Amino acid sequence: MATADGVFRGLDTSSPTYPGNLDTLLPSRELVLAAEALMQGPVVEEAEITFLTPLKGTGKILCVGLNYRDHASESGMPVPEFPTVFARFSSGLVPHGQPLTCPSVSSQFDYEGELAAVIGKAGRNIAPSDALDHVAGYSIFNDGSVRDYQLRTSQWTIGKNFDGTGGFGPYFVTADELAPAATGLRIEPRLNGTVMQSAKTDDLIFDVPRLVSLISVAMTLEVGDIIVTGTPSGVGAARKPPVFMRAGDVCEVEIERLGTLLNPIR
Repeated sequence: MATADGVFRGLDTSSPTYPGNLDTLLPSRELVLAAEALMQGPVVEEAEITFLTPLKGTGKILCVGLNYRDHASESGMPVPEFPTVFARFSSGLVPHGQPLTCPSVSSQFDYEGELAAVIGKAGRNIAPSDALDHVAGYSIFNDGSVRDYQLRTSQWTIGKNFDGTGGFGPYFVTADELAPAATGLRIEPRLNGTVMQSAKTDDLIFDVPRLVSLISVAMTLEVGDIIVTGTPSGVGAARKPPVFMRAGDVCEVEIERLGTLLNPIR
């Protein structure tokens, strides 16, 4: 784990006090005890770390489109009256530091920096007032989108699920470390060092409690499910001229207090 001063401490699976990975810890809600155990581990140099995605056994990845007013406007879409939800699959996810893959069949590989909320308590028909009790913590997501495939139909599944196109990580931050619903955080995606998007999580049309509540009307939210809350304006497809990611680029998504997700493009 990373401490507040940027030092990494950890334990490997051979250690008798290894607390388990996030997939096993979330159901038991023993995250505080796990953090205490990891804090007793030796210092680990970041250069020696190979990051994995925060969760490996992810169930549902529920992404929300058009959840910032400015992004809906730049996309030529009306502001939604109900969350625009689509699915991503774990087969397309890439951890921090590993390359996102620009598909050979397209030249329209776009970035979308987003806040991701991780479910830590299962529930159905969750009231907005109870919704944050079901959120264990947060991470960063880059919803890499193959625009020409995405927009061939009104359904976005194919363009959002090419292998190796979604960045996730590097860290999982427990909800108690942030303001309720992770409000007030600056989100800033950069391409080759240039800021492409900049907004605050306060600008979400549907905030985290409303998303949890509204989505749970339809389906049981289970431990380890991820709600990817949407991207602000500034996506490459809406720029004039358009700006898309290409081999050799580096894309970063920084969210205040959550860190920076970095992926080269191949």
